[in-house]
Amino acid sequence: MTTFGGYQTMWVVVLFDLPTNTKQARKEYSVFRKNLLDEGFMMMQYSVYIRHCASDENAQVHTKRIKHWLPPDGEVRIMTITDKQFSRIQIFYGKIRTPTETAPEQISFF
Repeated sequence: MTTFGGYQTMWVVVLFDLPTNTKQARKEYSVFRKNLLDEGFMMMQYSVYIRHCASDENAQVHTKRIKHWLPPDGEVRIMTITDKQFSRIQIFYGKIRTPTETAPEQISFF
């Protein structure tokens, strides 16, 4: 288990299925995706974005922001999981297993 300043570090996982069948829907999709990227999320796979957070409280801040950006249509799911749970993800490219992404280095100020 990774801790930072006494807090357990977390991952926020955002999964979404947004419509792109109209010009307006494509614009809303692009804005939502851009907001995720600007907020430090990275694409895990198509329509699945992840962000490492220093604590559960920090993860809740990001979750609140995502809720603010929700487009009027489509489905968005938000999960928070611990580093330990995240490390148990099994990733395969074809039948070849690859390692799970690692948490970014945390900077500690004293």
